[in-house]
Amino acid sequence: MSSLSVYHVSSPEMPNKVLTHLEDIAATLAEQGVHFDRWQACAPIRPGASQEEVIDANREQIDHLMTEGGYIAVDVISLDRDHPQKAELRARFLDEHHYGEDEVRFLLAGRGLFSLHMGDYVYAVLCEKNDLISVPAGTAHWFDMGEHPHFVAIRLFSNPEALVMSYTGQDIAGRFPGFED
Repeated sequence: MSSLSVYHVSSPEMPNKVLTHLEDIAATLAEQGVHFDRWQACAPIRPGASQEEVIDANREQIDHLMTEGGYIAVDVISLDRDHPQKAELRARFLDEHHYGEDEVRFLLAGRGLFSLHMGDYVYAVLCEKNDLISVPAGTAHWFDMGEHPHFVAIRLFSNPEALVMSYTGQDIAGRFPGFED
């Protein structure tokens, strides 16, 4: 079940609120300019599948999202528990970072914790299969896939150069609960 835990930055041990209903999660995130929705993946896909397999299996959804949002770049992250670089990839996404433009992430399989640092609050979104989240440009965030990753996500951008992360240099991510897989 997807959930949203909202923390004040001064109290990472206790969320101010926890939401589990799609409408409540979407409304709370919308107040911050973040779009959250649930879509249906076109075809079942297994974590560890190649980028080509994922894109081919979900071409209809990808094309729709790209047309609707004006996106021209797509990439895939598909990891299973046996991925040889899972620890390095987890560490890369665990540091707080941002992109120069909006980022759309559509989870096709598995789960992960997407945390957004906005002002004095952290919005920790436990995303699951079929969750779609669109984060505004410049939003500081981090993603925890857990020690034993098992997920497939598509990311969409308007500019291929925006696929490069800019790290904030802040250690805030380590103060908040991570994804327990």
